[in-house]
Amino acid sequence: MRPIRSYPPYIGGALVLFGVVAAACSSDPKPQPKTAAAAAPSVTKKEEAPMPPPPNSPTASAISIDDAILKACGIEAPKAHFAFDSANIQSQDTSTLEQVARCFTSGPLKGRMLKVVGHADPRGETEYNFVLGNSRADAVGGFLRSKGMDNAKLATSSRGELDATGVDESGWARDRRVDLLLGQ
Repeated sequence: MRPIRSYPPYIGGALVLFGVVAAACSSDPKPQPKTAAAAAPSVTKKEEAPMPPPPNSPTASAISIDDAILKACGIEAPKAHFAFDSANIQSQDTSTLEQVARCFTSGPLKGRMLKVVGHADPRGETEYNFVLGNSRADAVGGFLRSKGMDNAKLATSSRGELDATGVDESGWARDRRVDLLLGQ
């Protein structure tokens, strides 16, 4: 049997005081870390700004289209960028997306599979960037479905920040995109 250890009264008081101070300090609310669910971006169909940004702007466009699709559909290649922390389809992208939808519903690629892959720049937590990439892909996929694309011929996914290469604002802008790829 172990002997019971007795402490002088001032040590016990110090422990109680430490507990009171620790409890008082912990009563201030701590900032919560950004989680994917709590910080998921809102998705709308149109950008709020009435005028499109300049072509080399970090918010110039949101779509990057596979060369095979561009060639088959006769579409001019858009520059591809989403605004920071946004999944909004910008007004200058809607006509390009309408062309893609027509090409896959009644044009040369009718009946083919389309892969829609969302991307994010490397700023932010990995989980959040996957959610943001998925929100971007879903926004584009939803737009294409609204224009008649068959849901069974459209696959959306996210690569988050996995393919990001940017190290400054212009590079990060190129990382914020949705790729449209011809499926098998």
